[in-house]
Amino acid sequence: MLNSFIAYVKETRAELKHVSWPTNVQTINFTIAVVVISVATSIYLAFFDSVFISLLQKVILG
Repeated sequence: MLNSFIAYVKETRAELKHVSWPTNVQTINFTIAVVVISVATSIYLAFFDSVFISLLQKVILG
């Protein structure tokens, strides 16, 4: 069991050497893109949520 775990860790470390890691600038740009898209999506969903709530209130309350 211990030998298989050690082999797993060695293989994992070997694979991580082949990974193409993003640069600091790329990481910052990707993070900004994720934040902007998340905020835009939340505004979009909040808008339609408020529209559907108003429509339902008009239908239910008359």
